[in-house]
Amino acid sequence: MSDLGKWLIIAGIVLIVIGLAVSTDWLPLGRLPGDIVWRRGNVTVFLPLGTMVLLSVLLSIIMAIIGRR
Repeated sequence: MSDLGKWLIIAGIVLIVIGLAVSTDWLPLGRLPGDIVWRRGNVTVFLPLGTMVLLSVLLSIIMAIIGRR
């Protein structure tokens, strides 16, 4: 199997695990400290600042690890 095929399989498995974790509320994404929810009447504004910072740090670490190879 080519390297691209292996990476696609790994990426698919990772996405499935993340999808299951988010859909079962195992990961508190969207409810972290720093996430802002503002409600007024019929309007709701959601700013997931804490979630964005966490995902940015995790993706930076992953890319740094992948970039070393």
